[in-house]
Amino acid sequence: MSFSRRTLLKATAASAALGGIGAPLVARAQTAEFSYKFANNLPESHPFVARAREMAAAIKTETNGRFDLQVFPNSQLGSDTDMLSQVRSGGVEFFTLSGLILATLVPAASINGIGFAFPDYPTVWKAMDGELGGYVRAEINKAGLEVMEKIWDNGFRQTTSSTKPITGPDDLKGFKIRVPVSPLWTSMFKAFDAAPASINFSEVYSALQTKIVEGQENPLALISAAKLYEVQKYCSLTNHMWDGFWFLMNRRAWQALPQDIRAIVAKNVNAAAVKEREDTEKLNASVKQELASKGLAFNQPDVAPFRDKLRAAGFYAEWKGKYGEKAWELLEKSVGKLS
Repeated sequence: MSFSRRTLLKATAASAALGGIGAPLVARAQTAEFSYKFANNLPESHPFVARAREMAAAIKTETNGRFDLQVFPNSQLGSDTDMLSQVRSGGVEFFTLSGLILATLVPAASINGIGFAFPDYPTVWKAMDGELGGYVRAEINKAGLEVMEKIWDNGFRQTTSSTKPITGPDDLKGFKIRVPVSPLWTSMFKAFDAAPASINFSEVYSALQTKIVEGQENPLALISAAKLYEVQKYCSLTNHMWDGFWFLMNRRAWQALPQDIRAIVAKNVNAAAVKEREDTEKLNASVKQELASKGLAFNQPDVAPFRDKLRAAGFYAEWKGKYGEKAWELLEKSVGKLS
């Protein structure tokens, strides 16, 4: 302690002796050369945010304070649509967004959400870290944004109900289910002859409570966080869609960074994405036990009949037409024949 105090006194004296010369040097050491904002929509409690903060600290250390990444979770800087607009204009430098929402700008980005395409995580990462992910990233680049190599995990989506477990596609016939406002969701559940209703997530609990809808679908972590187990009895592990977050960057802001800083940022962002994937998978496993203890009854249906139903209804053929031959070929290369 006495050593550091002596050092501080010497430095202060030296600064005073040199007049104005020493002061700007101290100021420069304290102020980052590049200060960027990273916006996302995840709550502070999610492992995503913990990994983002850890990543930001590592980048600051490895760049010797030259790059300061400020993390803004929980939609603090606006809705997903607002933030997508901001990252395009440069108001926000970095932003993570679900491919299913990014599809409003980059249609190919929602391909990972195709119903019952991915059976498990190994298949997801094989596709998204491989050629399919590369194809989507190239499409994002064409839209004027930069994107990191690794996609972050949002998890597989499951189906809950207040009336019955979903054991096969026939159980979805006439089933009143809440879906996000997205053509992909509506199209899929209509192919099952269900009755999908587009409802904002903030209104889901009351819609289930008042029986406007019988069920909904979301990753387990969100089912827990929103306390949907209070108004739902069954949870069918349908794994019907997988979704992740692309790490997007404003092109001008990214290109303004020196090559050495870019390399450090990219290395740490991609490493954090891989750690967050492991965290999310573990979280969903532990959340299942927690939800079961709160009375939610789980079942695991066979997915083959669901795929068969979508195929027969023309769902896969329709979306193959929308995504195009190349994208669909890369999807089927990873998951097997769909259409």
